[in-house]
This record gives sequence, structure tokens and C-alpha cells, in this order.
Amino acid sequence: MNCRRHGRKPTLALWMLVAVADVAILIAAAGLLTVLLVLAGLATVAGAVAGTVMLARRGTTRTEAVVRRRA
Repeated sequence: MNCRRHGRKPTLALWMLVAVADVAILIAAAGLLTVLLVLAGLATVAGAVAGTVMLARRGTTRTEAVVRRRA
């Protein structure tokens, strides 16, 4: 018996193509400037979150290193 496997690569590629087309339609409907402003805002927020996480990890790493040296 032949059975079809779910999640084959051509099927996933087709759905990715549909997703890209949906994004293109949304950009055309909302306007390019609006989409660029939203993307710039998201990039700024993502950068702020990444910077905060890096600063928070850097502080704990130094403290742990000092404790390990003294022990």
C-alpha cells in the first residue's frame, strides 16, 4: 500500500509561497510607507529587547565568574 506522508517539502514550499503572496498583498493594501514604518518600529523594539537581554546576561556572568574564582 502506498501512503502519502504529511509535511513533504513540495507542500511546505507551496505554503511558503502562499505566505509570501499574502504578505505582498498586505503591503499593497496598506501602503509601502506604512509597512516600512511598522517594520522600522519592530526592528527598534527587537534591538532594544536584545540589548537589554545582553546587558542583563553580562551582569550575571561577571558576578558568577567572581564567585567561582574566590571559591
